[in-house]
Amino acid sequence: MSTGPREDGGVPRVRRALPRPTGGARPQEEWSGANKEKTDKLRHRSLQRRARAQGIELRHSDNGYALIDSGRKRIDERDDMSLDEIEKWLAKA
Repeated sequence: MSTGPREDGGVPRVRRALPRPTGGARPQEEWSGANKEKTDKLRHRSLQRRARAQGIELRHSDNGYALIDSGRKRIDERDDMSLDEIEKWLAKA
C-alpha cells in the first residue's frame, strides 16, 4: 500500500486489494452458473429468430415455452415445451 505524498503535487492515492465479501462464493463457482445462463439466453434468442423467420412467435410461460402462430393460437395446443422440443419442431417445419 502506498500512501506517501506525491512529488508532483497531485492527489495522493491508496492502492490495495479489495477484500472478498464475507460469505461470498469464489469467482470460479459463480462463473459456471453465469456461463450456463448465458448459453440458455443465446439459445433462446436463436430459436426466437428462427421462429420469427417462419412467421411464428416463441413465448415463455411459467410452464415452459410455447409457439404462437399469426392467429394468436398455440401450435400443438401446448405451452409446456422445452427448448429441445422447440428446436425439433422448428427443424421439421
